[in-house]
Amino acid sequence: SMEHRYLGNSGFKVPALGFGTGTFGGQGPLFSAWGNTDVAGARRIIDICLDAGVNLFDTADVYSNGASESILGAALKGRRDKAIVSTKLSLRIGEGPNDVGSSRHHLIAATNAALQRLDTDYIDILQLHAFDAMTPVEQVLGTLDDLVRAGKVRYIGLSNFSGWQLMKSLAAADRLGLQRYVANQTYYSLIGRDYEWELMPLGIDQGVGAIVWSPLGWGRLTGKIRRGQPLPAGSRLHDTAGFAPPVDDERLYRVVDAMDEVALETGKTLPQIALNWLLQRPTVASVLIGARDEEQLMQNLGALGWQLTTEQVARLDAASAVTPPYPYYPYWNGQFAERSPVAV
Repeated sequence: SMEHRYLGNSGFKVPALGFGTGTFGGQGPLFSAWGNTDVAGARRIIDICLDAGVNLFDTADVYSNGASESILGAALKGRRDKAIVSTKLSLRIGEGPNDVGSSRHHLIAATNAALQRLDTDYIDILQLHAFDAMTPVEQVLGTLDDLVRAGKVRYIGLSNFSGWQLMKSLAAADRLGLQRYVANQTYYSLIGRDYEWELMPLGIDQGVGAIVWSPLGWGRLTGKIRRGQPLPAGSRLHDTAGFAPPVDDERLYRVVDAMDEVALETGKTLPQIALNWLLQRPTVASVLIGARDEEQLMQNLGALGWQLTTEQVARLDAASAVTPPYPYYPYWNGQFAERSPVAV
């Protein structure tokens, strides 16, 4: 059965695995490379997800120009109450000067448009897709607070903020008595551990839970990419590598080698190992899996119900470690480590 975890300091529980619907719709250069699931395909995938207890569905207004939200809404028709719907907004969604950002104008218009596409009267988790430096955080939070009071939104979160941007926002929320962010939708994987430097200790300190996207490092941790072999013909990295955070090849191969060892010991696949590692990290509330087909989905579900050993985790940690930049790299040589919220 599905494991549920608290989403930050909200009292609200989410499944340990959620489903990312970037594959719904298939419009534009990035999303068509991810997948092009239609409503019938989405219904089938959502059937499997709900049966498995994966009832958190994450989308965004920019995914396939709104088509992902529309398909998700149609596929949830008649069972909206069984789902936790998570969406994101504030990236550019139109030609107009105000069709971007987190101004009151755009947040209200974009939320109403998302509600319409999703064919629902509330969004469970609404996240800002990026930080808008041109709108005062007090106004952003005031608008989000109004949307919660209006019953249109239940919980708020952010994505792709730096530590100071999130902390400034939380401090303003506390000062003004407004809704706080409880979710940080963040990139985190065995080959992308920057989340640990500042955002993870902040999440522990402030009660912000991580909803992890791209846990397989933009498809690099599937086991199909290996030392001395060309990129497989079917890999979406041919189309999306330009959007993905860069990874040093040698480091990727080192991580995959360590995962191969663990795969032999556990009998699990590389994606299952990558997901299981993330599920043991502090602050992680839900890890978003994607799937172009049922087979991929079923394999991802196999990340639950077992645990990597402490020793295996330590080996994966060592293989994937990078030296963080100052001040995250402790030049005082660990003598202050016991005063830090998380020892990574």
